[in-house]
Amino acid sequence: MDDLPAWASQFSPETLDAVLPLHGLTTEWAWGDSTGAGVKVAVIDSGIDADHPDVGGRVGGYVAVTDGPLGLQHDFEVHGDSFGHGTACAGIIRSLAPDCELYSVKVLGSRLTGRGTTFAAGLKWAVENGMDVCNIRMGTTKKNFYAGLHDLADKAYFRNTVLVTAANNMPGPSYPSLYSSVISVASHEGKDPYLFYYNPSPPVEFGAQGIEVRVAWADRGWITATGNSFAAPHISGIVARILGKHPGLTPFQMKTVLRALAANMPRQ
Repeated sequence: MDDLPAWASQFSPETLDAVLPLHGLTTEWAWGDSTGAGVKVAVIDSGIDADHPDVGGRVGGYVAVTDGPLGLQHDFEVHGDSFGHGTACAGIIRSLAPDCELYSVKVLGSRLTGRGTTFAAGLKWAVENGMDVCNIRMGTTKKNFYAGLHDLADKAYFRNTVLVTAANNMPGPSYPSLYSSVISVASHEGKDPYLFYYNPSPPVEFGAQGIEVRVAWADRGWITATGNSFAAPHISGIVARILGKHPGLTPFQMKTVLRALAANMPRQ
């Protein structure tokens, strides 16, 4: 019928794929023997050193975004890590999902700083180029980026790209970590990389290992570091493993699975 309300034709009684009841979810069901194979993970950061032993050369693609006199530029040549942080995140993700396909989206420079425009452009590239997971270590407190980043987060949500964002280490709002469409992560003191908690009082929804973590770093080295930006890739790695076993899960389904598997949720 031509007079149906908008979107009415999208719904039909056709049965969708079943997901277990929440009390039936287990880690075996969630990721079992999955290695994250077939899952594209963008590390939006300072670059990735593919030669680091923790990365093992497993970088599927590169884009470096800069914003200068000629405007936004995208360079798709192989690059390294300007600081070490992107390699740290990549190493954590690889330790949990060893066969996922990493993509280095370089938006930060040698001082681990960058412009909001390059960050937004890097995120846009990742969403538009079919990434399954985006690991985002940075954010902005500038309100003039709120709407634009919110729009990108919504586009990711509707394209089934899971955005895993580190909460600000300092109190106060930062974007995109406070959007409901992303998975926002802060640190806890545990030492088990698979141990994570659900926060019943969002906007920060999950806590993962992020305090005194041994991570890959620049010049093929390692350091011990603390920060929410090291907690986020633990969740990104777990998400990649889950998607390796259950491709096509939507972001809201992924949140449901993570909540059910959190260490502080009751077990039956």
